[in-house]
Amino acid sequence: MMLCVTDKKWRRNMNNSNELINRINEKYSSMSKGQKLLSTYITDNYDKAVFLTAEKLGKVVGVSESTVVRFATHLGYRGYPEFQKALEELVRNKLNSIQRMEVTYGRISQSKILDTVLQSDAEKIKSTLEQIDQNAFESALDIILNAKHIYIVGIRSCAPLASFMSFYFNLMFDNVHLLHTSSSSELFEQMVRISEEDVIIGISFPRYSMRTLKAMEFANNRNAKVITLTDSVHSPMNLYSSCNLIAKSDMASIVDSLVAPLSVINALIVALCMRKQSEVAETLEALEDIWNEYQVYESDEINYIDDHMKMRYGKVDNVDREDSGIEK
Repeated sequence: MMLCVTDKKWRRNMNNSNELINRINEKYSSMSKGQKLLSTYITDNYDKAVFLTAEKLGKVVGVSESTVVRFATHLGYRGYPEFQKALEELVRNKLNSIQRMEVTYGRISQSKILDTVLQSDAEKIKSTLEQIDQNAFESALDIILNAKHIYIVGIRSCAPLASFMSFYFNLMFDNVHLLHTSSSSELFEQMVRISEEDVIIGISFPRYSMRTLKAMEFANNRNAKVITLTDSVHSPMNLYSSCNLIAKSDMASIVDSLVAPLSVINALIVALCMRKQSEVAETLEALEDIWNEYQVYESDEINYIDDHMKMRYGKVDNVDREDSGIEK
């Protein structure tokens, strides 16, 4: 279990995203004229520079591509790709919603939105598949299976992910707690009995949720197991976790792209189902009986009768009831 860290250490970790700016400030006096132009542009327009290749950045600033590459190495990076990753870390926690909208509209033409967004999502899933730690995934499965109680927390845009995970976990376990909250105090009230026999799964992507982080800190202080689903090894969510699942997300878009995290959650659900096949089968059989007995889906689902679809709603449903003699 990772040891508890102080708020001071957390703030220091968050300040790592400013490493690029610190390097620029330290090296500025020894830079050439072209490199100083690059420094000024990046400092003022990092939200746009992050999406530019070395060639395009050079054209925007008015310097050669080789000057851009030398600029990256002058700052201590092994090349432009490593410099661009540092730039991504800077942008990750600094873009607000308005800036993200401006950046996205500047990148995508109206006619290419569908292709661009779907292709971007596909690339994030591919990147996640290539980089996710299989050992961490297996460890997460073992922790969840052995937990007395499972707590799941996801705030704001991550709330649907937490809800999705909770829905399917409830088919496999009888000890799942989806944390609903509008304040930190409510979180702690729902977690007051968490112990070393339990696990909390925290889901958070930029911009990171302080309430989720505090919930994970509280669980860590109670010696509970902590699993995080986040976007980077540099995420502050990893400070309190003993098992980190990394999934790529879109840190500069009008909406958060969470398809890769959802795929990881799907993989967790499928893997857990495989480990608990008999229990899951019994639960599903019981649910089918309940659904049939109480006609859960009869009035709001499509019924297939004699290879024809019959929609049971509105006037059609009323006519059926009248013809059968059933009182409305």
